[in-house]
Amino acid sequence: MIDVAALAVFIPTFFFVSITPGMCMTLAMTLGMSIGVRRTLWMMIGELLGVATVAVAAVLGVASVMLNYPDAFAILKWVGGAYLIYIGVNMWRAKGKMSVNTHSPTDVSRQSLFTQGFITAVSNPKGWAFMISLLPPFINVDQAVAPQLVILLSVIMVTEFVSMLAYATGGKSLRLFLARGDNIKWMNRIAGSLMMLVGVWLALD
Repeated sequence: MIDVAALAVFIPTFFFVSITPGMCMTLAMTLGMSIGVRRTLWMMIGELLGVATVAVAAVLGVASVMLNYPDAFAILKWVGGAYLIYIGVNMWRAKGKMSVNTHSPTDVSRQSLFTQGFITAVSNPKGWAFMISLLPPFINVDQAVAPQLVILLSVIMVTEFVSMLAYATGGKSLRLFLARGDNIKWMNRIAGSLMMLVGVWLALD
């Protein structure tokens, strides 16, 4: 099973990264305001399946490197840690502006919504790099990988769904909150700080 201390670090880190406005969250807000939360759920299902695909592929790839090329994995940990620190610095420097187009078509089909969510998740290169960098420090190679992956994937799925649902249901009120003052900037800074801490931990562990 996964280490409890590692899980206690992973949950808040992924939560703040997930809740920070990005492609999927902005899409959920836009659709929620234009076609309603119930229909937006189809996009969310597609996005969750896409995120799960990326996460599983990333972990299996990293696990293969762990078992077969331990020296290469040591290098991968350093590179992953540096990348997380890089992301964290960029999040700190982000200006925190958000532009939302609320004029989405209202007659889009369920299949189109599902496909849009899935493609948005799997076609984002930053999502792949993020999963490959973030997940390795929470996987213990001395224990079975599958149970650890199930736990981490469950946390990711629940966090992503709750975040998208909050954006979709928050609608105009949430948009006004994010547009007010430096709210997005501070969300970015909290998530960025956690990313940098995990990056340092990954590099030094």
